[in-house]
Amino acid sequence: MAGTKIAVVIGSNEPEKAWNAFRFANLASGKKDSVKVFLMNSGVECLADTGKFNVKTLSEKFENDGGKVLACGTCIKSRGLGEVCEISNMETFYSLLMESDKTVYF
Repeated sequence: MAGTKIAVVIGSNEPEKAWNAFRFANLASGKKDSVKVFLMNSGVECLADTGKFNVKTLSEKFENDGGKVLACGTCIKSRGLGEVCEISNMETFYSLLMESDKTVYF
């Protein structure tokens, strides 16, 4: 049974912010909370990082452990990026926020 429903919003492509966001998401998920990560703004670029902070590795661990990562399709398209994870939209983002008990923004 899941505990708290948490929405983690990553709106920055700064690797350290995304690294901390996924560290938090993995921690909360490990405590049996239901966690979904939503990438928007420049945050849709954060999964491309393979440097010092290993954001891609942390995001893969999160998804492999049952977490869900969504990205704003408009933000992806405006940057000419390919599909980095499940593409979503503002309607889904709204629903995510309404169903969540807590929202954390990085």
